[in-house]
Amino acid sequence: MTSADETPVRVGVFGLLGSGNLGNDGSLEAVLGYLRAQHPEAVVDALCGGPEVVTTRFGIPATRLHWYRGEYRTASRASAIVSKGLGKLVDVFRTAAWVRRHDVVIVPGMGVLEATLPLRPWGFPYSLFLLCASGRLFGTRVALVSVGAAEIGNRPTRALVRWSARLAAYRSYRDAPSREAMGAMGVDTSRDEVYPDLAFSLSTQQEWGNPCSELVGELGEAPSGPPGPVCVGVMDFHGGNDDRARAEEIHRRYLDGTIRFVRTLVEEGRPVRLLTGDACDASVVVAILDAVNSPLVTAAEPAALADLMKEMAAADTVVAVRYHNLICALKTGTPVLALSYAAKSDALMAQMGFGAYCHPAREVDADRLLEQFRALEKRSAELRQTLTERNLAAVRRLEHQFTALTAALFPAADHAHTHTLREAP
Repeated sequence: MTSADETPVRVGVFGLLGSGNLGNDGSLEAVLGYLRAQHPEAVVDALCGGPEVVTTRFGIPATRLHWYRGEYRTASRASAIVSKGLGKLVDVFRTAAWVRRHDVVIVPGMGVLEATLPLRPWGFPYSLFLLCASGRLFGTRVALVSVGAAEIGNRPTRALVRWSARLAAYRSYRDAPSREAMGAMGVDTSRDEVYPDLAFSLSTQQEWGNPCSELVGELGEAPSGPPGPVCVGVMDFHGGNDDRARAEEIHRRYLDGTIRFVRTLVEEGRPVRLLTGDACDASVVVAILDAVNSPLVTAAEPAALADLMKEMAAADTVVAVRYHNLICALKTGTPVLALSYAAKSDALMAQMGFGAYCHPAREVDADRLLEQFRALEKRSAELRQTLTERNLAAVRRLEHQFTALTAALFPAADHAHTHTLREAP
């Protein structure tokens, strides 16, 4: 508790939050849960992409990340180009003023140090650099918590990301390849730790679980009966930063392969539930529904990771592209096959014992995908048990991270907590 003569610690959260990406918002939810449990006295607000959404859903004040509201729209007219350029200058002062009001700023998870999807250097990488530079200038501790990273070829983006990481007061990564990537880009990572993605700390409701999961655990084999539903997590996927020249080819191949896969499942009488992870994925859902005209194919409209987990827990198996769709399946103990578009997906699947069940999203081969899918389902009972063990380990690792985070960012609170424990009878 904070005494009457003490000023509550001021904590900011920063990122593309409230912008339609469920994974980003799930990471925010995890950090807010940590703050409310261990630092209830903290005064929290956000600098983010969708302030109205963040305030409505999470109950904290929020400020828009960019002065120019059309930041992520292509500027074709001269007036738009001028406005976007002016916005970059204005954001220097807006970001600095916001950072200066805080004792601590947390960047919760997300792939903020990578460019595995199309990304311009003067978009989010520039914003992150302004944040970290302002933190160093004003003595505000900036923490990059369980973030994703990857080696970046584009020189301006690489420089902005490298300096952002160097200027942060605390860094941890959601997998070992992320830490290795930052080391390869010239950041000293000798004191940086690797922890699971923050979404693994989110609670799940027991009633979401597959009704047969208890029998699977007791008997070690899947119950008899007709095959159950399959969740297919889709993505408006066009490759990454280095794939711009063949973006449409990649998208068409991914979409055609996914449609063939879904159509085959339907022909076998399997119900298929289409899931998204970002607002932009809706076009892929529409394309699949149009191509596979069957009442067995339905689509959900998840508004949060909790909605995704509820859908996936009711499924026999999940096939998904987006990183946090994979996490939702793994978190609920549902066997999952990854359409992998980056090293982060491969690393996540390997960590959770599913390394054999990855398929390249850029080169979707429906026949091979079906073969892997059937192999996965044959091992369903065994893999569910593996997930029970790996999920428990992930939660414990994140508890350790939150303890370390308190020591790094809230030293006064950590000292007071330790003192109280020593005096307890």
